[in-house]
Amino acid sequence: MANKDGGNERPLYMISIAAKLAGTHPQTLRIYERLGLIHPKRTMGKTRLYSDSDIELVGIIQTLTQENGVNLAGVKMILRLEEEVIIARSVINNAKKRIEELEQETEEEIKRVRKAFKKEIMILPSKEIVKKNFHNSEVEINENR
Repeated sequence: MANKDGGNERPLYMISIAAKLAGTHPQTLRIYERLGLIHPKRTMGKTRLYSDSDIELVGIIQTLTQENGVNLAGVKMILRLEEEVIIARSVINNAKKRIEELEQETEEEIKRVRKAFKKEIMILPSKEIVKKNFHNSEVEINENR
């Protein structure tokens, strides 16, 4: 996975070094690329360059295939679903932040409205209701019986 400054995404290793680091054969990396499981960067001369996160991903693929018995099509699906989960979590986190913002704004608006209406409330002896006409500032008092 990439860190915040993108350091793990920087292409550093040619295929032979990347294969050694990942504990696999260079042809395996080519197959993974052809199947769309990994996406190494390319130089101007078309040389593949692998990042630390590419090598980490190869390790995950190897674990899924060799230890868990998942075929490469299944690996591709798992990786796609993991990407979708990451995106969904991001959307959920953004939605939660927005909900918190809206709750804060709502609370502030409620306080403002209550403060504005406190100026309009009159306390009278019991059984009387006060209605203030906000359009022409007339006050009407009715007795409840």
